[in-house]
Amino acid sequence: MAEEIKSLEDLESVAEGAVAEIEVETPREPVRDELGRSYATGKRKDAVARVWIKPGSGKVEVNGKELNKYFARPVLQMILRQPFTVAGVEDQFDVMATVKGGGLSGQAGAVKHGISKALQLYDPSLRSPLKAAGFLTRDSRVVERKKYGKRKARRSFQFSKR
Repeated sequence: MAEEIKSLEDLESVAEGAVAEIEVETPREPVRDELGRSYATGKRKDAVARVWIKPGSGKVEVNGKELNKYFARPVLQMILRQPFTVAGVEDQFDVMATVKGGGLSGQAGAVKHGISKALQLYDPSLRSPLKAAGFLTRDSRVVERKKYGKRKARRSFQFSKR
């Protein structure tokens, strides 16, 4: 501050000027391509999913296969549908995803993360319920590397007395 504040009136005038300088945060804009789709990348463990969503009938396609063909376990199918139920938009979006790396559980988590991010980009008003549910945060837990002199990351070799 270049000027010195010596009285309460001076402080109030400076505070009013500071309030006028603070800009009102602009609302987020939807991010869509020329085909009306939103794209996002989701990650979980070693799996990386590229996800496109567009308005539709709720069809989900993963690596060119239907949801119940690619993710046969009902638990994995439930994981994929969670973002839609939390946002309250079941059967309103078609999903096309390609996923690589990891196992089926990690891939389901990666697609879920990608769907959540793409929904938030398509309709910014859905951001608060998805964020409150924790779906926009990448789960950073990954497998710990194997250490020298150990059988696994932390497991030691079996001790032999004789």
